[in-house]
Amino acid sequence: MLRRLYHDQPASFAFTPANRAWAEAQITKYPEGRQASAIIPLLWRAQEQEGWLTRPAIEYVADMLGMAYMRALEVASFYFMFQLQPVGSVAHFQICGTTTCMICGAEDLVAVCRDKIAAKPHTLSADGKFSWEEVECLGSCANAPMAQIGKDYYEDLTAKRLAEIIDELAAGQVPVPGPQNGRYASEPLSGLSSLKDMDSGRTQYNASVQLAVDIGDTVKRIDGTEVPLTAPWQGVSGQGKDAKDTPRVPKPPAAKAPVPDEAEKIGKPPVKPAATPSPAAAEGSKPAALDAPRETGADDLKLIKGVGPKLEAMLHRMGFFHFDQIAKWSAAEVAWVDANLEGFKGRVTRDDWVAQASVLADGGKTEFSNHAKKGEV
Repeated sequence: MLRRLYHDQPASFAFTPANRAWAEAQITKYPEGRQASAIIPLLWRAQEQEGWLTRPAIEYVADMLGMAYMRALEVASFYFMFQLQPVGSVAHFQICGTTTCMICGAEDLVAVCRDKIAAKPHTLSADGKFSWEEVECLGSCANAPMAQIGKDYYEDLTAKRLAEIIDELAAGQVPVPGPQNGRYASEPLSGLSSLKDMDSGRTQYNASVQLAVDIGDTVKRIDGTEVPLTAPWQGVSGQGKDAKDTPRVPKPPAAKAPVPDEAEKIGKPPVKPAATPSPAAAEGSKPAALDAPRETGADDLKLIKGVGPKLEAMLHRMGFFHFDQIAKWSAAEVAWVDANLEGFKGRVTRDDWVAQASVLADGGKTEFSNHAKKGEV
């Protein structure tokens, strides 16, 4: 299925202060230089805040992690958990249409969605409260047919019961998730034939449903008002009213920096612009730098494969604005720059910036620069 960004995008996105704190805490879970590993939880938090994943949100998260926008978009468009178009303000319905559910009546559930929500999937209902789509197997085959509504599974559905659930949600109620035919979990419809003593002492609902009932957030999205879930070494390890009582845990030692050939996958959260690194702190020798670009203006260093917006800004802070500067770097100077690209160490050598810059400085074009000028990268 081809997944594209929605045609009508908001002008901007920013995490709420609480969600920003949560996001920064997630980044600290990964070793230095591997912050891009936090891409999925941060995109998910952005979607929870807004309801769907907008282009400004994807780019905002990419900037936090030091990733090229395209890399973040690749993740957002690959995983169907990310909604790339507006969804209902109350709930988004995901109807499982794979074999078991189809045999047990999924098509009847889809018909209900077409009738009560919208004729086509990924379309808002007239009141804007609901949207729906048909999805691949959600792994609840023993309780087919089923649907995921918000965060939870509603199983053993009938067309009549799904219609009732939609009406209840529209009225501001939160229907209890889980089996809708009286089953406790996934036991045989005829009842338990073994482990019958398991019935004693169990909670009112199965564990998953009980948690949903206890916290009452089956369809409620994270709106930024919750206590942020931060990392243990930041002083809070849990989310909720008792989180402040959690003892502080020392921050773990910093991990070793990644080797050069792993640089493609790394990123670094935004930091205040740092002073130009000291040559004494790195191998090699620092190339000649400029205080500002020449009167003709800085070259577009992003035409060099391996240089994105974050790396271009870093190079500018170091005093490198032009292709001919990079083209003149000696082996010792390349070593210095490679060692001082925080979060991107080794990028100069890996992508051979000097060779690329030499072609561009002479007015030539590379295969990458041709694609970049066409907006294809």
